[in-house]
Amino acid sequence: MKQIDTQKPVLVTGGSGYIASWIIKYLLEEGYTVHTTVRDLAKKEKYAHLQSIANSSQGTLKVFAADLLEKDSFLSAMQGCELIMHTASPFFVLGVKDAEKQLLQPAKDGTGNVLETAKQVESVGRVVLTSSCAAIYGDNADVRSTPNNVFTEEYWNTSSSASNNPYAYSKTIAEKEAWKIAETQNRWDLLVINPAFVLGPSLTKRTDSTSIKTMLQLADGTYRFGTPELWFGVTDVRDVARAHILAGFTPEAKGRHIITSDSVMILDIASILAEKFGHKYPFPQHRLPYFLLWLFAPLLGFSQNYIKNNIGVPIHFDNSYTKKDLGLEFRKVSDTVIDHFQQILDDGLLRRR
Repeated sequence: MKQIDTQKPVLVTGGSGYIASWIIKYLLEEGYTVHTTVRDLAKKEKYAHLQSIANSSQGTLKVFAADLLEKDSFLSAMQGCELIMHTASPFFVLGVKDAEKQLLQPAKDGTGNVLETAKQVESVGRVVLTSSCAAIYGDNADVRSTPNNVFTEEYWNTSSSASNNPYAYSKTIAEKEAWKIAETQNRWDLLVINPAFVLGPSLTKRTDSTSIKTMLQLADGTYRFGTPELWFGVTDVRDVARAHILAGFTPEAKGRHIITSDSVMILDIASILAEKFGHKYPFPQHRLPYFLLWLFAPLLGFSQNYIKNNIGVPIHFDNSYTKKDLGLEFRKVSDTVIDHFQQILDDGLLRRR
């Protein structure tokens, strides 16, 4: 792969998103011309923070309207770009009423539309796709099928479906669709970023992301009676953004990249917050007994099968390939959590006590 021309614009889809906003911020601060897409140009409040960053940086921002489910709607935004970063995808873990409509179709067809458009645009030389560790595993119990009880980039999620963990399934089928399309041409190469659960300060005051909601729930009493013993990987949104940029501009980089700092439980995050911010908020202090989770699983919106395959099952990830291929160093989980909660307080998203 040749070196991407830094004088050419970079397309970042889904510009108003949590991860995309940080990617765009870094690119603008480094002087790049950035093309980004939003669903509705009239809703300027959705991307006002990007305009503000652009106004105070050396880079240039151009915003285009595009819809994941409209064929060729990304064509205008892609013109002249050598590097495409496709981040736009729905993120719903709970409250999914129609998995096909809310998750599966937008994820797969959206990725397909963007990459099929990239086949039409002669300037495109590399595509960086935001996937997820959810495309590597579905249930924590999947780790038991790995040789060393550690997930690496070679694994694919085979335990999820439209009815069982549909979000993870959507990320899996979307990434597989991307690799399938990439193989039908030889002008651009595909690199994939697979973040674990993303935390870290947001560049907006929006509270509709799963990441922000989780942090708010840790402090608003939602978990006052305890948290489930659920292990998951955590990564900093700023590291995820840097990973995209390194993947885009490192000629020899290739393949999938696990982006995670460490594996923790919800109670670990609560303990970090309690140590830093004291007991001003009802941070959880205990784990919920397994038998209670099993008994009340249906009332909590989980199946007993999910409880069996996830609760109390530690998981670990090997991020060594990412460090080697991209040269990325990861922030400590404690720094990520503290910075995230401080942003929530600074933006007035949680009432101070």
